[in-house]
Amino acid sequence: MSLKTRSICLICSILSLFLLFFQFSFSQSDFSQVDALVKKNQKILGNDVVALVYKDGKVVHSQELGEFNAKTPAPIASCSKWLTAALVMMFVDEGKLDLDDPVSKYLPVFDKYMKSYVTIRQCLTHTTGIENDKGNLLKMVQRSKFTSLEEEVNTFAAKEISNNAGTEFHYGGIGLNVAGRVLEVITKKPFDRLIQEKLLRPLKMKQTSFMNENGYAPNPSGGARSTANDYINFLSMILSKGMFEGKKILSEKAIEEMEKPQFTNLPVKYTPKVAEGFHYGLGEWIQEEDANGNSTVVSSPGLFGTWPYIDKCRNYAAIIFVKSLLNEQKKDIAMQFKSAVDEVVGGSNCK
Repeated sequence: MSLKTRSICLICSILSLFLLFFQFSFSQSDFSQVDALVKKNQKILGNDVVALVYKDGKVVHSQELGEFNAKTPAPIASCSKWLTAALVMMFVDEGKLDLDDPVSKYLPVFDKYMKSYVTIRQCLTHTTGIENDKGNLLKMVQRSKFTSLEEEVNTFAAKEISNNAGTEFHYGGIGLNVAGRVLEVITKKPFDRLIQEKLLRPLKMKQTSFMNENGYAPNPSGGARSTANDYINFLSMILSKGMFEGKKILSEKAIEEMEKPQFTNLPVKYTPKVAEGFHYGLGEWIQEEDANGNSTVVSSPGLFGTWPYIDKCRNYAAIIFVKSLLNEQKKDIAMQFKSAVDEVVGGSNCK
């Protein structure tokens, strides 16, 4: 090889290395504005905060403040509903359940109290017509101390109806717990054990549990404890159309059904202020929709302030994980957080 050829090869090699470095440097997203926003609002968020952003198969941003880190477990309240709905859809995938099955097919007590018309779908969409607790979200998690989910659901069956099933939306804790009890009957396993085996363990959500340490009944609609790391695993599976680490957890069809706005024309008897203006899917809120009414952002904010969401257009998932009560001010911060993340990940055509 001539000296001239060697020189050319050396120059090409240096140029290639420079281009690789240049590409790497500019491919790193700048989340400094996101960090600044969360830090500015740390006190309002309860001081202990974890924020994670997941995109392209990995966590691309992590922020930990106060005594929290991404492995710190805390109650997640209504974020539990998304997990429970996903478990129900696993049984739909397996052909063991149909969304439009009447609950009474599995729970004869609903026939006894003239509620044979209530369906699984209505349970997942807060449209059962069974009288929910009135008032704020805090009242909804102050449950009676039932020793089993069966005992609790039997009291639901005996409750008065506020309207016919499928005729109004009333957000609460009844429907998801009824659906959870149906799964117990199908499998002959307690709900907390069942969701561990079928969903949490395959998703490596090792610190997530619906078990009540006081021995009371598990609460499918709001009783889980989790961590930011665990919940981002769940979000990554939903974002990846049911796949997690090469294994199919849910079908694409199941996820599409969960993310489809349900019963959008029904009158709203009660919805939390933080979710006003949102439609509802199956166990999750439809936070944003396109011009055709298709969901583009889905979420499941919990009473204790944790706000997980998926932006389907920009193809990323994120969670703000906290443990202080959710209110309008925290909702505003969550919306600002999303806008700041959107700026980083791009997607100018996502409106």
